[in-house]
Amino acid sequence: MSLFDELRELGVDIDGGLKRLNNNEALYTRLLGSFVKTMKAHMVQPDFDAADCTEAIEHTHAIKGTAGNLSITPIYDGYTEIVNLLRSGQPEEARARLTNVLPVQEKIIQCIESHMA
Repeated sequence: MSLFDELRELGVDIDGGLKRLNNNEALYTRLLGSFVKTMKAHMVQPDFDAADCTEAIEHTHAIKGTAGNLSITPIYDGYTEIVNLLRSGQPEEARARLTNVLPVQEKIIQCIESHMA
């Protein structure tokens, strides 16, 4: 199965992402590799400091933006909610949502990495 087919099965809007890039599949694929690097550089773990969420908000916002640009919908939707919860002073709710998003996030990252190897 192709990278795009596998990502579609994981809920990624490949067609929307490609449309943003004038259907340039090579560029989209290259940006997926950059997305993985962004995810690793800005990884947010559920044990973030609930008393000072500044760093978690920054990292979550970066992930949300990158995922949104590529139409990686499950991650974009999850991190949008997490950012909103953190900004509204609900770190425990954000932590619970993050715990739900991480398994899907890991599957998407593994899928991209397996096709880029």
